[in-house]
Amino acid sequence: MGSGLSDPGPEGPLATFKILVAGGFGVGKTTLVSAISEVRPLRTEEALTSAGVSHDDVEGVQNKTTTTVAMDFGRITLGGRRVLYLFGTPGQERFWFMWDDLSLGALGAVVLADTRRLADSFPPIDYLEHRNTPFIVALNCFDGARRHEAGEIRQALDIDAHVPVVMCDARERESCRGALAALVDHAIARLGIERPAPSSSDSPV
Repeated sequence: MGSGLSDPGPEGPLATFKILVAGGFGVGKTTLVSAISEVRPLRTEEALTSAGVSHDDVEGVQNKTTTTVAMDFGRITLGGRRVLYLFGTPGQERFWFMWDDLSLGALGAVVLADTRRLADSFPPIDYLEHRNTPFIVALNCFDGARRHEAGEIRQALDIDAHVPVVMCDARERESCRGALAALVDHAIARLGIERPAPSSSDSPV
C-alpha cells in the first residue's frame, strides 16, 4: 500500500496516505493506533516471556506484559479528504526486519519518543533519515515523566531544525490527531505533493 490520490468523486480527489508510527519498545505505538483508529485496529501483540529476558530491555517499562511482533494497523480520516492508513512498527531489535516492508510507500512517520528512554529513538530516526523519509518527533507525555522543552529534545536527538517536535498523549484521540496532522503537513510541504482541494463538507483537522 502506498500514498497517493484515489478516485476523484464529486467532491474532488481523496488523498490516501500510508503513515508509519515508529519508536522504541514500550513507547506507546499500539496505544496511539488504538486510540485514534476509526476502524477496529489490528494488533499483533504477544506476551513477554522468560525467553526474551536476554533480548528485551524493559528498564522504565517494567509493567509492560506484551510486545508487537509484526505491526499495528488502523485508519483515520483527517479533514474529510485525507485518509491515513497507520502502520505501527515493532520496537524491539529482534523484529526490526519488518521495517523495510512496512516503510514501502509511506508518506512519512511519527516517531514517538519517551523522555525516560530517549536513546531508543535513535534507531528509527537513523532509519528514516537514511531513507530520506519525512518524520516528526512526538513526545509521549507519560504520567510522572520529566517534561522537556522541544529544543532540548531536538538537541539531544541531534535532529535538523526543519523536523517538527510536538507533544502528544498517545491515549488521547485529539492529541494523536494533532501529531498526525503535523506530520502530514510537514511531509506534503517537504515532498512538494499537491494538496487535495477542500470540499464544502470538510471539517477542520
